Amino acid sequence: MFYEWTDGDLLLRLKVQPKASKDEFCEVIENSLKVRITAPPIDGKANQHLIKFLARQFKVSKSKITLLSGETNRVKRFRISSPKLLPSFITKENR
Repeated sequence: MFYEWTDGDLLLRLKVQPKASKDEFCEVIENSLKVRITAPPIDGKANQHLIKFLARQFKVSKSKITLLSGETNRVKRFRISSPKLLPSFITKENR
């Protein structure tokens, strides 16, 4: 499973594809959700852009999103504190 709930926070495992034509969630690959983002993987720009994208998708401020691991890797783990909106592929089970 690419996500889990911990005390009302959502933990996500993402596989990131930078320099894509648009920002979007894709399919689940090897227990990670593939995400395409338009930013290049230079000087942390992709991570900053990804945090903005996640903030919009889950209707939270950027400060509610924490990069837990994978800062320089394509596979990353994020904590989203108390998300206000869930995409259809994430359920509240195990919350």
